[in-house]
Amino acid sequence: MTIPKGKKVYFSSDNHLGAPTNEASLPREKKFVAWLDEVKQDAAAIFLLGDLFDFWFEYSTVVPKGFVRTLGKLAEISDSGIPIYFFVGNHDLWMNGYFEKELNIPVFHKPKEFTFNDKTFYIAHGDGLGPYDKGYKRMKKVFTNPVFKFLFKWVHPDIGVKIAQYLSVKNKLISGDDDAKYLGEDNEWLIQYSKSQLQEQHRDFFLYGHRHLPMDLDLGQNSKYVNLGDWITYFTYGVFDGEEFELKTFK
Repeated sequence: MTIPKGKKVYFSSDNHLGAPTNEASLPREKKFVAWLDEVKQDAAAIFLLGDLFDFWFEYSTVVPKGFVRTLGKLAEISDSGIPIYFFVGNHDLWMNGYFEKELNIPVFHKPKEFTFNDKTFYIAHGDGLGPYDKGYKRMKKVFTNPVFKFLFKWVHPDIGVKIAQYLSVKNKLISGDDDAKYLGEDNEWLIQYSKSQLQEQHRDFFLYGHRHLPMDLDLGQNSKYVNLGDWITYFTYGVFDGEEFELKTFK
């Protein structure tokens, strides 16, 4: 993708809309929508790197109640011709066509590489990658099992959504933010994963969410590791202007 002069690519992650309640997250949602209104002015593309919602499950004819401001704004931006790309997180991994059909937003369930102005970006939410996170990896196998999803779909939404919302807020293993502080390069499993990928193929940037901690670190070989942070504590996002990448805070 060539970034036209004066345009930028924006990256955001980990809003967790609906946590701990829809009412409590409403101010954060309004702030995020204000950010979308601002960046649409010069956006060449917008990437959402997962956990936009604290819980999301698509039944055959039902999606979770709420988030109309966000969904409406995403529809408006997509309809205007600005491409939006969504990577599922560990909280909204049960996406199954709604974003594609209703919003014309492609949804990715695995890491994917993009190239902007000859700069390569390896992009993913980040959950389950690298040598650690073993407890979550076991749990994810259950959550993504077709039999489990089929059985959960037969639970009435009023019951299933309430149970899932409770677990999503209470269970740190699911949340992925049990330790939202920098652990050091040797213990940051996404850094270790990025380095292993770098040995196989050069990428200029490795972009993730999931850790809820803004990080912009040099990996060597003219490559950087970036964690976008979140929209709970930091309200940070990434922007690439065609030449330089920068982490910024929305105020």
